Amino acid sequence: MRADRLLSILLLLQNRGKMTSRELAQTLEVSERTVFRDMEALCTAGIPILAERGREGGWMLTEGYRTSLTGMKPSEIATLLLSADSSILKDLGIQNDFSSAVLKLEAASPSRPNNPASYLSQRIHIDGASWHPSEETYPFLSVLQEAVWEDRKVKITYPRNDEMKERFIEPLGLVAKRGVWYVVARTEGEMRTFRVSRLIQADATYESFVRPEAFDLKSYWEQSTLAFKAALPKYVVNLKVNESILKELQRERYVTITLVEPSANTGWMNVEAEFNAIESACRIVLSFSPSVIVLAPIELVGMVKSAIKTISAIYEEF
Repeated sequence: MRADRLLSILLLLQNRGKMTSRELAQTLEVSERTVFRDMEALCTAGIPILAERGREGGWMLTEGYRTSLTGMKPSEIATLLLSADSSILKDLGIQNDFSSAVLKLEAASPSRPNNPASYLSQRIHIDGASWHPSEETYPFLSVLQEAVWEDRKVKITYPRNDEMKERFIEPLGLVAKRGVWYVVARTEGEMRTFRVSRLIQADATYESFVRPEAFDLKSYWEQSTLAFKAALPKYVVNLKVNESILKELQRERYVTITLVEPSANTGWMNVEAEFNAIESACRIVLSFSPSVIVLAPIELVGMVKSAIKTISAIYEEF
């Protein structure tokens, strides 16, 4: 839209100073002729734009002219820019909207470095992608996103117990966690969470719904995550752990340390820990060997010993 482009030109000149017609055309992805027409429109609207000819020339605003959009502080702008995850913006297809918002945020504070978005990005970077990026695809994410904005019901099809299920959902929000998208929805009077990549089909309807007034997406997600973790199976193990790796073991994703006590052996601690299953406990214990020794239960001790013998036999063949 031309109105959006005119505002972008105004913000670009305010934030970056003098710019040539070519620079503006490349930034806005239009022709230089379009830039000239837009400049004429801005001047007609009373915006004090100056044109400086020559090799070092360009378009600029009269010194001291500023738009007043938000009055936000530079630190407040920084928190908004840092929260933007490029992979999420790409999934939702709103990179251009974000770029436009950055321009407006740059114009918000009179006391700022030139082009604060660039200044910030060169000093702090938040990578939303994991080391093992998800291979999941989300062909229906845009459908769900639009339905969330417009409070419209969606008919979904998804696999369950080797068969396809259909149901109508009232999508209340989208959540991205570790590169995986989920839709939180109300269906048949209950709150449910669906993994977007598992949907076989999703079709928005023309039927709207009323959002629950008390619903808060962040609070719901945190509570459901806690409930999910609490429902996971627990396999309790007693360990002897070398003090040098105790903190590393505590950071292990699938281990919950419930008790740490001094051991009779110097440099070691007696630890009670919860794992999801015996197989998981065996793999993790082996990964920390020989700094972690299993004391109980006896079945895990036997599994670890057997694994060590098998590994040793394999290496003896080389």
